[in-house]
Amino acid sequence: MASTIACLLSMTPELIDCHNSIKILLESAIRNCDEFQVKSNDVEKIIDWENSAPKLVEIPFKHARILLQDFTGVPSVVDLACMRDAMNNLGGDFNKINPLVPVDLVIDHSVQVDVARSENAVQANMELEFQRNKERFAFLKWGSNAFQNMLVVPHGSGIVHQVNLEYLGRVVFNTDGLLYPDSVVGTDSHITMIDGLGVIGWGLSGKLRDGVTATDLVVTVTQKLRKHGVVGKFVEFYGEGRSELSLADRATIANMSPEYGATMGFFPMDHVTLQYLKLTGRSDETVSLIESYLRANMMFVDYSEPQIERVYSSCLALNLEDVEPCISGPKRPHDRVTLREMKVDWHACLDNRVGFKGFAIPKESQGKVAEFSFRGTPTQLRHGDVVIAAITSCTNTSNPSVMLGAALVAKKACELELEVKPWIKTSLALGSGFVTKYLEKSGLQKYLNQLGFHIVGYGCTTCIENSGDIDEAVASGITENDIVVAAVLSGNRNFEGRVHPLTRANYLAGTVVAQVINSSVLPDMFKVTYQAITDGNPMWNQLSVPSGNLYAWDSKSTYIHDPPYFKSMTMSLPRPHGVKDAYCLLNFGDSTTTDHISPTGSIHKDSPAARYLMEGGVDRRDFNSYGSHHGNDEVMARGTFVNIRIVNKLLGGEVGPKTIHIST
Repeated sequence: MASTIACLLSMTPELIDCHNSIKILLESAIRNCDEFQVKSNDVEKIIDWENSAPKLVEIPFKHARILLQDFTGVPSVVDLACMRDAMNNLGGDFNKINPLVPVDLVIDHSVQVDVARSENAVQANMELEFQRNKERFAFLKWGSNAFQNMLVVPHGSGIVHQVNLEYLGRVVFNTDGLLYPDSVVGTDSHITMIDGLGVIGWGLSGKLRDGVTATDLVVTVTQKLRKHGVVGKFVEFYGEGRSELSLADRATIANMSPEYGATMGFFPMDHVTLQYLKLTGRSDETVSLIESYLRANMMFVDYSEPQIERVYSSCLALNLEDVEPCISGPKRPHDRVTLREMKVDWHACLDNRVGFKGFAIPKESQGKVAEFSFRGTPTQLRHGDVVIAAITSCTNTSNPSVMLGAALVAKKACELELEVKPWIKTSLALGSGFVTKYLEKSGLQKYLNQLGFHIVGYGCTTCIENSGDIDEAVASGITENDIVVAAVLSGNRNFEGRVHPLTRANYLAGTVVAQVINSSVLPDMFKVTYQAITDGNPMWNQLSVPSGNLYAWDSKSTYIHDPPYFKSMTMSLPRPHGVKDAYCLLNFGDSTTTDHISPTGSIHKDSPAARYLMEGGVDRRDFNSYGSHHGNDEVMARGTFVNIRIVNKLLGGEVGPKTIHIST
């Protein structure tokens, strides 16, 4: 078997000390160098990365595979389908339009928490998910049959990033005897989670104290890296503390790299990587091949050997023993607050002017009480009361120590006869069926159920504003009294308007107790979970799809629309046209996110997208979400910048999706 890097290292020994993240870029450039898309000078730029980086030079990168989820994956398949139409109209062979590298698409963004606090929640939510998205699912199923190199994992299987970590990730590819590193790009910012399996240097020392979780660590890392400034950078973790982190802990940190602004957070491969591969059911032959490849290419970290002193653009240091329990919020992932400072910080947020850390609630109104009846019981709400509590997101559900810690907290709460208020919407959404197995085998799921944290589905749910509706009486109490209520979730983003339109304060939190029960985590449990993951469920298997390799577009569909991008395409390129006399439409400040630009959550009844859907005969209750309509350019054009919390500076600070028609 051949290896690009091994050949290069034999000719250029000085590259042995190169960072692993740089080696992966270098290998791809050399393997794909054709003097057209990838040129020799691109290879030279990567080799000379220390001098190239300050100049912000551009380099091509050909990845090994692509990873998609259904919200952003559907428009990718729509593009492929309309490209085939264009090729056919121009008289070409449309069957040549296929992904050039393997594409894995996991359906995980569609499930909503309609049913909670119920033993039947999983099945009920899954049936509603299928009912709402049947047309989209049929389109994706057609795509998996029509296109080569495309794998679709049906709904109800798990969250894309956790499925990638536990099942899809290869670490090393073997293509016709040529070995090369696994690399992936995708249509979701948290694709970076796989970098835990996997240039600013981050030195880690010490180990986490008892009661401190990977969630506390990642909130701390996010705050420090945001402060340092790592946008567009590779963050590579090194130091003795790295070996103290499990792969699940590393994946949690890598997952949050979009929140701290880096292109990726990379953990070089070591014995922890190999142990995880074995744990998740990869064959001994596969793991042995991966280890041999990594060692031959000087990409394996062996802590029994002297460590190479590498050169980084800049270095940061963190002693893991200094990390303490914390949360982040109320509006941004990097606004870290220690638990001991939470009370003071909350009162400051009520006082502060409207901003990332402020709600501008007058002193005389901070003690306001909203009184209403909840299912016949007199109920009160105050500023800061929690109305949504969700254990969700691949960031945490992929980490057994965090999940078991949450379950142990639930067990202790039940033993002390503590209860969760009935008007709080509680949910437990998991990233894979493997989590269900170890929670049930450990006997801890029953305690989560007792507190109302029944499993509601396998998907992103609350983390992407699919929290579902809260009780009407609670919603009325909030809006009629202008109460600032909170959501607490174990997710990775808490931007305004993302979790729920009525929760103005949203905090990311883990547990304060973390213990690992490794004896219940067996490779066989992973194998059982994933052995038939692509076979689907009865609903998926009974779903009829169109035949043929050209898609039969439905002009009345509000989900899948034939876009105009290639309608006027000819064999000759048209001359480009400039833009003249254009006016400013929007003027935003910092921390403008994709949630502000193109929301994925609920469609407001008075929005342009809602009017378009109603004109097409869609009832309001069937609107679904913006994300579910990503395959329709007409809906998405009307959904751009409609975030209800967005602030356009052209309007002097007024909140909402508005602008000024400057020419008038």
